[in-house]
Amino acid sequence: MMNVATGEVRNLYENFEVEKDIFYFKVGALGLISFHGRNYNIKKSLSDEQLKAYIKSGQFIKVSGSCYVNATKIMSFADGRISFDQLGSETKQVPVSKWRQNQIKTLLSARKPIAM
Repeated sequence: MMNVATGEVRNLYENFEVEKDIFYFKVGALGLISFHGRNYNIKKSLSDEQLKAYIKSGQFIKVSGSCYVNATKIMSFADGRISFDQLGSETKQVPVSKWRQNQIKTLLSARKPIAM
């Protein structure tokens, strides 16, 4: 039984899709990236090329020095925070300055409506 459960956990960590599953990520030292999804946080090493590809795609928007949010997963902006999931009691959120919030709203205005 233990191996089956371990295998399932390992598959989640190895097989998640950044563009589809991740709400935001934070860049750490030496290429270590902390990915945050609905029910998990995963730390993984990426090459500079992989990181630059995610950022260059336009799907991830910088909200602070080391934090990038998935533009397709943003549900709302409120009280200096970006919310990603309005289901359940523990909504994933990221703090954002008002200046950066206005920039992100401008970028997203053509993509999809955002709840204010």
